[in-house]
Amino acid sequence: MYNKIRTMAVSALFCLLPISQASAADIRIGTEGAYPPFNFYTADGKLAGFDVEIGEALCAQMKKDCSFVAQDWDGIIPALLANKYDVILASMFITDKRKKMVDFTDPYQMAAMTFVVDKHSALSKFDDQTMDGMAIGAQGSTTQADYLEALFPNADLRFYPTQDAVNLDLASGRLDAQVGDLLPMLEWIEKTDDGSCCKLAGEPITDPTYVGDGVGMAVRQEDDVLRVDLNKALAAIIANGTYQAINDKYFSLNLLTLK
Repeated sequence: MYNKIRTMAVSALFCLLPISQASAADIRIGTEGAYPPFNFYTADGKLAGFDVEIGEALCAQMKKDCSFVAQDWDGIIPALLANKYDVILASMFITDKRKKMVDFTDPYQMAAMTFVVDKHSALSKFDDQTMDGMAIGAQGSTTQADYLEALFPNADLRFYPTQDAVNLDLASGRLDAQVGDLLPMLEWIEKTDDGSCCKLAGEPITDPTYVGDGVGMAVRQEDDVLRVDLNKALAAIIANGTYQAINDKYFSLNLLTLK
């Protein structure tokens, strides 16, 4: 009888202990679903893209059951902190500003930004004096927006809820230029009809103040076990060739080297 009571008491104690989502069997992955080719919806309503396939490979490596949750970019960190999901896998730059709110894994991409202009544009130099009064677009709540606000105070800055919306206004002639991540911009220009309007311009933007330390997965600061597990899984899929196979489905460059 005593042993039975003791067992029940121990079981009850464990039920009262807090269990972080990071230690649970399932992992919920937050992504945007509006940033092709990294994350987007297919015609039949499924999340797909480089980020999604990397997430699936990481889960397989960790032997975890994972699910994906779509979240608008503006709320992607607040939703993580509110426990809507356990990790953000959405091509997020690792920056000091974001490190104050979340912890990051090792980079799973290198990062660079670029200006994009109409293919007939003569613009090739980008500074505040040159762009004074000109309309420059970027997705809001991004490092691109931070970059423009810091260095182009005299330009007509326009921020949009999605990257597709920025692309549309540039293609329609409502913008003189936009700033975006290098790889998505290159893919848009080379592989879509809409993107044939435009070209990359100027030098790639690699200032770590804005592009940070690469692109990583974000977790809550208390979920260090999950962060370590993700790092181990990432190293494994890079070593066994899974990462490269996924990379080659979407890009001609290696995302770890940008070469």
